[in-house]
Amino acid sequence: MDLFDAAGFSDKLAPLAERMRAKTMEEFVGQSHIVGQGSLLRRAIGADKLGNCIFYGPPGTGKTTLANIIAQSTNAAFEKLNAVVSGVADAKRVIDEARERLRMYGKRTYLLLDECHRWSKAQSDSVLAAIEQGTIVFIGSTTENPYVSMTKAIISRCRVFEFKRLSEDDIRIGLKRAIADKTHGLGNMDVAAEDSALNLLAWASDGDLRTAYNALELAALTTVPGADGRIVITEQIAGESIQRKALSVDESMYYDMISAFIKSMRGSDSNAAVYWSERLLSAGCDPLLICRRVMIHAAEDVGMADPNALVVAASAVTAFERIGLPEGRLPLTEAIIYVAEAPKSNSVCVALNAANQAVQRVKRENVPKALQDPNYKGEKISGYKYPHDFPGGWVEQQYLPDGAKNDVYYTPSEYGFEAEIRKRHAARKKK
Repeated sequence: MDLFDAAGFSDKLAPLAERMRAKTMEEFVGQSHIVGQGSLLRRAIGADKLGNCIFYGPPGTGKTTLANIIAQSTNAAFEKLNAVVSGVADAKRVIDEARERLRMYGKRTYLLLDECHRWSKAQSDSVLAAIEQGTIVFIGSTTENPYVSMTKAIISRCRVFEFKRLSEDDIRIGLKRAIADKTHGLGNMDVAAEDSALNLLAWASDGDLRTAYNALELAALTTVPGADGRIVITEQIAGESIQRKALSVDESMYYDMISAFIKSMRGSDSNAAVYWSERLLSAGCDPLLICRRVMIHAAEDVGMADPNALVVAASAVTAFERIGLPEGRLPLTEAIIYVAEAPKSNSVCVALNAANQAVQRVKRENVPKALQDPNYKGEKISGYKYPHDFPGGWVEQQYLPDGAKNDVYYTPSEYGFEAEIRKRHAARKKK
């Protein structure tokens, strides 16, 4: 600790988001689905029995904050590394110290690895043995899907807790605390924020409390106090601070417009879909919300009737992200028109739901003998019919487990590309 840390200067100069970081579970905002009263994670933290885990979710949702709370509430040692700048040598040092600490004092060591998805397989393997032997308790923190971005060996030894974007109510709670807090927040600045300003910050931050804190602090520091010395943050100031203009419609109308946009695409009215998308943008709607809805509808409402719709939608979103406003509206509008005018089928959605229900229903399942992998078993697997050995590259055989062998999840419609799939299914039934 240097002279400035000892004097408390470092905390005063830290951003509001850092100063307002929760220190206890009572101060922690959001994520009630994983840290609510009586939840597994909360019980484990309270009993100091937390095992290896990975916190996964969007930025600003409390992953690092919760890890720090664990560090302050545990009797174990706590080490923190960032995967962006740390490597095998850093991990080895932590493990060696943890091993010695465990041997000498019987004290456990938690290792928090921020941005854990950035480690390569070799780097991940460097902590694998220590995790297995209990030398360290691993806590990974990542914004990327760990099932895709991390090695299976690490995932299989950890419990994954998914953090969700904070609700607008959660964001408002955090902002009000920051305004009132005289120790870490803005309480000594005599700041007041209009309800409409708080609502705008809560909405525009898109579930990221850090973003909301940063905007609030910028607004407070750049607003000239009134004659009474009070800093009043208006809706306009809040919009400028978070670089998003206030909605030109009330909240109810905003959600009604989103609903109208969605239903216009589903109803194949490209004129209305384009109108509502432009109305939403002019009202201050996040363009990426429109992008996400177009991609969802390409899969949900067009689906296999025109599989190219999803390709067009995804390409338009990529183009929008690279071009930005205002020109990015061109590829986005092209995708909206394509999805709206495409033939419609919800067969993919129906198949997904039906398959999910079957997975919940079939409690015990065995892979059909002919489909099992013969490479790692001593016995010889036979009976598999290689489709390419048969006319048309298709042959009748069982692929589903016995508990679901007669199930049908996907039924193609009579529209668009699915009409061709329907013909193929009918031809196979005649064989």
